[in-house]
Amino acid sequence: MQKAKKIINVIVTVFVCLIVLLAVLLVGVRVVGLSPYTVLSGSMEPNYHVGSIVYVKEVNAKDILVDDVITYVIEGGTIVTHRVVEKVVEDNIIYFRTKGDANNTKDEAKIYPDNILGKVVGTVPLIGYVAFFIQNPPGSIIAIAFCICLIIVAFLPDLLDKLIPDGKAKDENELKKDKIDSDSAN
Repeated sequence: MQKAKKIINVIVTVFVCLIVLLAVLLVGVRVVGLSPYTVLSGSMEPNYHVGSIVYVKEVNAKDILVDDVITYVIEGGTIVTHRVVEKVVEDNIIYFRTKGDANNTKDEAKIYPDNILGKVVGTVPLIGYVAFFIQNPPGSIIAIAFCICLIIVAFLPDLLDKLIPDGKAKDENELKKDKIDSDSAN
């Protein structure tokens, strides 16, 4: 029973560490002013792969330069991450032209500062698949059920120890102590 308990503890510890790491990558980064976004298309390949998470930091539009990668909102609420290929100032109004690294042409839309969410400052490949999965049903339901099962498995050995009567087998030290006690009684 002790060996099984140790194995369960190791497995639970590994899963808890993975969950904590995932939570930091998806939520904890907000504490330092970053917002994570999932890359859903191949327009930024090979620099930002589909399924990656990009970390975006809010910046002043004046600080954005040509060749920076920015994340912004276009008509219809779609969030896009593309590279700035042109910064234009007309009549004291700044706007940007962007292009996906894998695209042959510039994007048609002019990107104004009010639409910019920020500048990409980092990325982690593949984590976006997990983020996208757990942010939408049925993935969120499965993630919650997995965490509940993990908690149950973590505490199950202790619960079983309390529920099993004292008739369980003694370990070697207890057997030696019983033998010594019986020999000294004789």
